[in-house]
Amino acid sequence: MFKNLKSLFVVEEENSNKAPSSDPQQGKAGLKEQQPASKTTQNAAPATGPAEPGKAVPELTEVLFKAMEQNNVDGFDYLEFKQSLNSLKKMPMDEQTRYQSAFAMAQTMGVTVERLLQTGEHYLNVLKQEEQKFETAVNNQKAKQIGEKEQHILKLEEAIKAKAEQIKQLTVEIEADQAKAKQMKQEMTEASVKVETTRSNFVASYEALVQQIRGDLDNIKNFLK
Repeated sequence: MFKNLKSLFVVEEENSNKAPSSDPQQGKAGLKEQQPASKTTQNAAPATGPAEPGKAVPELTEVLFKAMEQNNVDGFDYLEFKQSLNSLKKMPMDEQTRYQSAFAMAQTMGVTVERLLQTGEHYLNVLKQEEQKFETAVNNQKAKQIGEKEQHILKLEEAIKAKAEQIKQLTVEIEADQAKAKQMKQEMTEASVKVETTRSNFVASYEALVQQIRGDLDNIKNFLK
């Protein structure tokens, strides 16, 4: 029945550059008319961290319109009344008169205020169900895309912690080995000095004894021929 349902709620692109209505009540009503889609979009924002204010986007709004079309109530209801309201927008009348005129046309078809309110609530319930389905889909995506990454991050943090402990332990072992190497170098130097001192003493003792023996041999050769 409604070939362009969104035209009842969203301003067409060719009218988007027009100045806003100077009638405060009309502007307020326009905001109320677009509120369901905006609310759903805001609920789609991430629950964690600061988020920018939501805005109505064509893709999501189209989903909501499609749900309303699929659940359209037979006969004259809120949507037909909304269409009548839109047809009177260009007429020189205030907001209250526009609603009263649209309702006067609706009454000729046997429509009551209760019918309009009832069917209006029906579409709000349809949108609410879409909101719940959307929230379920969002939570599933969060569990799949965010939850898995959170688990992976936890594993990485545990691995980092374990490696940090290993680095700490290795640092202690390195410092201990460095101290041990330093001590061994000092002991090696002391041992080298000791060995060289012993060698020098040995050479000196050897030379002294050799000189004595050679002296005795020279004396034997000279004195006992």
